[in-house]
Amino acid sequence: MTTSATSRPRTIFARATPPGRGAVAIIRLSGPDTDAALVALTPGRALPEPRLASLRRIADPVSGRVIDEALVLRFTAPASYTGEDAAELQLHGGPAVVAAVIEVLGRLPGLRPAEAGEFTRRAVLSGRMDLTAAEAVADLIAADTAGQAAQALAQLGGRLGRQVEEWRARLIRAAAMIEAEIDFPDEEVPDGIALTVAPELEAIATEFRACLADGRSGERLREGVVVAVVGRPNAGKSSLVNALAGREIAIVTDRPGTTRDAIEVALDLDGVALTLIDTAGLRDTDDPVEQEGVRRARARAAEADLRLVVIDPETTDPAEAMAEAGVLPGDPIVFTRRDRLAGDAADRLRAEMGGDHPMVLVSCVTGAGMGDLAAALAGLAAGLTGGGEGAMITRARHRAALDQAAVALDAAAAGLTHPLPMLELVAEDLRRACDALGRITGRIDVEHLLDAIFREFCIGK
Repeated sequence: MTTSATSRPRTIFARATPPGRGAVAIIRLSGPDTDAALVALTPGRALPEPRLASLRRIADPVSGRVIDEALVLRFTAPASYTGEDAAELQLHGGPAVVAAVIEVLGRLPGLRPAEAGEFTRRAVLSGRMDLTAAEAVADLIAADTAGQAAQALAQLGGRLGRQVEEWRARLIRAAAMIEAEIDFPDEEVPDGIALTVAPELEAIATEFRACLADGRSGERLREGVVVAVVGRPNAGKSSLVNALAGREIAIVTDRPGTTRDAIEVALDLDGVALTLIDTAGLRDTDDPVEQEGVRRARARAAEADLRLVVIDPETTDPAEAMAEAGVLPGDPIVFTRRDRLAGDAADRLRAEMGGDHPMVLVSCVTGAGMGDLAAALAGLAAGLTGGGEGAMITRARHRAALDQAAVALDAAAAGLTHPLPMLELVAEDLRRACDALGRITGRIDVEHLLDAIFREFCIGK
């Protein structure tokens, strides 16, 4: 069957490097008219050999004016990022040069500017990568820490995609055995073959449960561990946040209630992204604005991965402050004003608190203890993210689909071991489990996911 002209896919182009002035700017093209575009841009020259960088003069095909002298790389389908004919123009990075080339490309027939994530979207649709790898591309571009980059690279290499496809293949084999017993009861199918499937289903269900019981470590590493800094007014919360950030983030005054709304700052602690949230001081007040700040502080503390409780031991009873903050076991406690405390203060405070909470004494005036606090937070964050090792689920979408697969698989296993098993229902449950796994990698129902996923991407990727 031939493809009509009206259904022929358009060739897309976009700048792949950040906007602004630079040494080099890269413009990417992908689609069936890529070679024609290269011929138009480099008049009188043969097409470059695939996958070899060639020096070419880039000219306006209408006026003949030379725009730049650039390196051109050409890729032929299917051996390209998108699976289509593709090319890269490595130009000098001046804004005038880039704008001129973009303007010329926009005038060529069959070409149009790319949309956000469209190059990677085409790679998914052509089978060059699955959805988990495509998401990893976006995660790698957005990575702020070494841990996030390492996790994204592992995902791009297929850590989750390969595992999901292996689970799916095993479920398909189990479903085929059930279908054989349903459809061919008089054929030479071993008696009780359905019961032989039960151990395999239980093994897969165990693997599902282990993957889901990861404490959201993959999502935490990708999104960053959220730490709410809580405590009474004037305990030193804002000073502590400023000291950890190394710059003035929050306003610091002696007046209680200065912080009214949550202030966020992103940190990189030993390769783990961490978001500190400076919250309003926890106290009873008649000021309606401050009351709203306190309400928001309690809400953010409840949602956070950790609550960093800041206590001024000179003015506040530790037990009361911890109760007000709603701390959980493992939440760290920071005592400020270390420069004013007696030498045995640490032992006394530790005895009062018990052993459920890491404890650090700091002074935001002298900087004493700040290194210990940063190390404690890094250790706690690494514990919540598993250090980035082995986590396969990195997005809520993955977790929801795997949870749906687990529910369907549990139903299938229960139906299979029922005294009067209804194999038709078991087969349907296995199909539902396979479909849920397929949605993770894009095997099925891919179209409704693409817009949501690729709107996160930058233009040119």
